[in-house]
Amino acid sequence: MNIIPPKIKQAMRDKAIARAETRILLAGRKPEDFSPEDLEIIVKEEEDKLIGSFKEKGVLALLALLGLSWFG
Repeated sequence: MNIIPPKIKQAMRDKAIARAETRILLAGRKPEDFSPEDLEIIVKEEEDKLIGSFKEKGVLALLALLGLSWFG
């Protein structure tokens, strides 16, 4: 069962992409050095880390981290 609203899913995806870009740059590489499949794997790993972190911190922390509000 998937209970995550599309708006939050997209915000999580955007955050994971930003983290993946940072991770790649910190490794001294460029995104162009990776195949699309490899980039997707890196982004998926970052999404999984975010989800794990959100589960630990709860829904309110998730919304605050992503800069969303209950009324947005």
